[in-house]
Amino acid sequence: MIEALKSDDIVNKMGGRFKLAVLVQKRLVDVTFGAPLLVDRGNKTLMEAVIQEVLEGKITLELPERKRAAAMKAAPAEEEDQKEA
Repeated sequence: MIEALKSDDIVNKMGGRFKLAVLVQKRLVDVTFGAPLLVDRGNKTLMEAVIQEVLEGKITLELPERKRAAAMKAAPAEEEDQKEA
């Protein structure tokens, strides 16, 4: 499973090695403090389980600029809903 980190596929999927490392680190902290895993751990280490979550697309890194862009896209739709009401 750790070999998957050497693949450019997972690195490109996350937008770079730094973002991948940040995502894995943050998720490991969350799981360590009690957040449930989104995959079956089986006999995997926590690191392997988190990497499996990334590979399966169950977790992503939500960056502030992405949040802002998503909010800006949603805002016009919300304004239209309020005008109709």
